[in-house]
Amino acid sequence: MLRLEGKFPDERRQVLYQLMEDLQLSELPVHIECFDNSNFQGSYPVSAMVCFRDGVESKKDYRHFNVKTVQGINDFATMKEVVFRRYRRLLEEQQSLPQLVIIDGGKGQLGAAMESITELGLTGMMTVVGLAKNEEEIFFPGDTESIKLPYNSDSLQLVRRIRDEVHRFGITFHRQKRSKGTFTNELETIEGIGKKTADLLLKRFRSVNKISQASEEELTEVVGVQKAKVVYTYFQNENLPK
Repeated sequence: MLRLEGKFPDERRQVLYQLMEDLQLSELPVHIECFDNSNFQGSYPVSAMVCFRDGVESKKDYRHFNVKTVQGINDFATMKEVVFRRYRRLLEEQQSLPQLVIIDGGKGQLGAAMESITELGLTGMMTVVGLAKNEEEIFFPGDTESIKLPYNSDSLQLVRRIRDEVHRFGITFHRQKRSKGTFTNELETIEGIGKKTADLLLKRFRSVNKISQASEEELTEVVGVQKAKVVYTYFQNENLPK
């Protein structure tokens, strides 16, 4: 696996120039971002984004996203949401945009990401590509045919490295989200809800995702009218667009 950490700047740039040539980019991709969605058995949908600068990890720029506007598991809608949130934030904070954005997924995920890019008025301001899972085929928006980077070239190894890193980062976050302790603590942050109530809810519904989708009547059966109203109101507010 290609790792450019510890390499001289000229060596790192050489790999970036090769990637630029292989993808026919108009700019040297010194700033690359990559997105991936993740869920566990239909619960806890989250997304991750990693950032590489000059070919190496820029961990201070990594981001996790708790999905806010999508109900259930919808990979396309999730990708649209997180891409929109990421680049709206960069625009609001007047930060520089990446030269290359990699969407880990096929044409559907890429199309969803491009909807947000278009809504934000960023079309043509950065190159966005889809990376088909497992096949390592790269799709450009609107293209019917994919391209494959030269096998075991430095440019393909760098793309693999970025993809593997976004997977690692997303899985780590997911494990934290799935752990019972983490979710119990999340429930306990709701004012008026303590550990005993949180444990009762988790025992009955098995996950916070299912608790968030439960009706007020279903919650009442477990914890009573007053606490059910508190929990129900909390998750209704959480699901509002932010």
